[in-house]
Amino acid sequence: MNQDDGFYTMKGYERNGEPEMSSAMEDYLEMITRLYQEQDVVRVTDLSRMLHVKPSSVTKMVQQLKVSGYIHCQKYGDIFLTEKGREAGRYLLFRHDVLHRFLCALNHSEDELEQVEKIEHFLNRDTIENLEHLTARMTEKQRRN
Repeated sequence: MNQDDGFYTMKGYERNGEPEMSSAMEDYLEMITRLYQEQDVVRVTDLSRMLHVKPSSVTKMVQQLKVSGYIHCQKYGDIFLTEKGREAGRYLLFRHDVLHRFLCALNHSEDELEQVEKIEHFLNRDTIENLEHLTARMTEKQRRN
């Protein structure tokens, strides 16, 4: 086996890719986007409750998202998505939905939330788009049978 074969640890792959957002940042941004679909205002307490984390953890992550340009917020105030945040959030919801539909079709189940949450951060856009097409074919075939 050649040293240049491309095998790395998970951390090695993460370092090579240098993603702009960490998995945790994606989880928070996805939840902020999800909450905005249901309500007019998102606050730290909403995220704390929905993600089952301490408000202090939410506050730290909100600051990271703000520095990265995904949100605007004021201390102890409302959280607002920037255009960059809205665009990224839409994709995160799309990715989540595609994976959930795919895993439900694959496993003949109604709920695969835990599996989606565990794997969604590791698939690129091309894979997600291909899974969307594959899922459509799978569900169409299941309907015909």
